[in-house]
Amino acid sequence: MNNELSLVTGANGHLGYNLTRLLLSKGHTVRATLRNLKNAEALNQLGCEVQHADLMDKASLVKAFEGITHLYAVGATFEMWSKSPQKEVYENNVTGTRNLFEAAAEAGVENILYISSIAALNHSILPAQEKNGYNDDRNSWYYKSKNDSDQLALSLGKEFGIRTVLVLPSAMIGSVAHRLNYSNRLVWQILQGDVPVETNISLNWIDVKDVALGSYNAMQKGRDGERYTLANEKHTTVKESVQIAANLYPELKLSTPKKVPKFLLYMVAGGMEFMSKITGKEPLLQRHYLDMFYGLKLDYDVSKARNELGFEPTPAKEALENAFRYLKEEWDGR
Repeated sequence: MNNELSLVTGANGHLGYNLTRLLLSKGHTVRATLRNLKNAEALNQLGCEVQHADLMDKASLVKAFEGITHLYAVGATFEMWSKSPQKEVYENNVTGTRNLFEAAAEAGVENILYISSIAALNHSILPAQEKNGYNDDRNSWYYKSKNDSDQLALSLGKEFGIRTVLVLPSAMIGSVAHRLNYSNRLVWQILQGDVPVETNISLNWIDVKDVALGSYNAMQKGRDGERYTLANEKHTTVKESVQIAANLYPELKLSTPKKVPKFLLYMVAGGMEFMSKITGKEPLLQRHYLDMFYGLKLDYDVSKARNELGFEPTPAKEALENAFRYLKEEWDGR
């Protein structure tokens, strides 16, 4: 370990920060990178080296990767909606992946742990698992970006002779967070009573700390060129998630989401998308999201990660309860 130098990209993000803390707790020397050093306050408090790096600026990556032996590629664009999705989501993730591997090869990095997503799994066969290939749904720029960047990472790892291991996490929630990611934001909306209708969309909740540990173990034990799903085996519906919050905090008097026909949800989503073009804000519901997830049960076979990495995630209900407690009792809305 004394000769190892680990780097985490996107280290000020939800997973990146928790992974950086885990590496430091295990005695690793860590260099944390982020695009804007003005957001480095929390990382500076950890006592690790902090450096600027931007996935769209290969020169900054080459500089940051000097002397690195173990690279945790966490930084990515996680947006289900954007005013310019091809540029802001797809190109950032795919071009950013190419830049990262080319810079790593130039800097002599030997090991890359690449954070992919369950979005890159085939959900036509459930429970979804790595051996069933990739998601063939091309309606979402985010999903397209994760499928293509996942395959690109494996291809470039092989081309450059870099040991490359991929992990595919589900909806990460819980502490510690310095801003709310997409999944934690939904948990927050549930607590605020902002989920009035049942959309027949399920979630697969996973504690971010379990993903951090799974990522670490994948770097230590994972096989070159392999993908590992980091998720819970069973999904949780939005209605069930609201009920868990209601049981935990009865004083909030949270209402059970009302069931609404799909055609009406579709009409509402269309209206929200139209308004988003005017306001520039993400719609709460999108038609392509309904096309992709309405009625889909996000269940996963995680036996590969369990057998090879020792992955034992916190049960979804417990992870969700912990996230509710964190956001209600500790989150300061920063």
